[in-house]
Amino acid sequence: MTEAIRVVIVDDQELVRAGLRPLAERDGDITVVAEAADGRSGLSHVRELRPDVVLMDIRMPVMDGIEAARAIVADGALNGVRVLMLTTFDEDENVFAAIRAGAAGYLLKDVSPDDLRSAIRTVAAGDALLSPSVTAVVMRAVAEGHSPAEDAHALEGLTEREVEVLSGIGHGLTNDEIAAELVLSPATARTYVSRLLTRLDARDRAALIVLAYETGLVRPGDTAPR
Repeated sequence: MTEAIRVVIVDDQELVRAGLRPLAERDGDITVVAEAADGRSGLSHVRELRPDVVLMDIRMPVMDGIEAARAIVADGALNGVRVLMLTTFDEDENVFAAIRAGAAGYLLKDVSPDDLRSAIRTVAAGDALLSPSVTAVVMRAVAEGHSPAEDAHALEGLTEREVEVLSGIGHGLTNDEIAAELVLSPATARTYVSRLLTRLDARDRAALIVLAYETGLVRPGDTAPR
């Protein structure tokens, strides 16, 4: 039997935490191992319990979710922990700050129960959860704040195939979709993704997506190759 995905919920509203727990745990493959009301205590739980996923609110007292996410990403002992931001605010500044802080995904609190559980499973598996609306926010932020020409040097040294795989990631394709597009086996596609994470010093797939936009490899308005 597969081990349950271990989750820590960090939100300053007790009612929200109480509602999220049964929704997350309903199918039996996800278990909430701790709850916290602010980023600092949440970070303490994360360091103690090493969960697979942290459901993290952005706006909290003592330490907000973005600061807590940065602390998790900066702690080498927590490399396996994925942060899934959960908030009532769909604001460009918050979304981009969360992704740049190292969050693997971003959800609004009106997400459906099925989508919540799916999101937890997705980020626990190491994939990024960036909906089309969130990807659009990333594109806008990159377009306003970065010059692709200045950032393109980050791709120097990559092989042509690695660049193609990174482009697929930037377009939001899954490993299986990248494999089909580039006529690779799924295992080979996964190997390329792992290699890119190492070569580009990226924590996770979300960081690769941001890098694809920052370097100009993927541009606003591009459509995913099929």
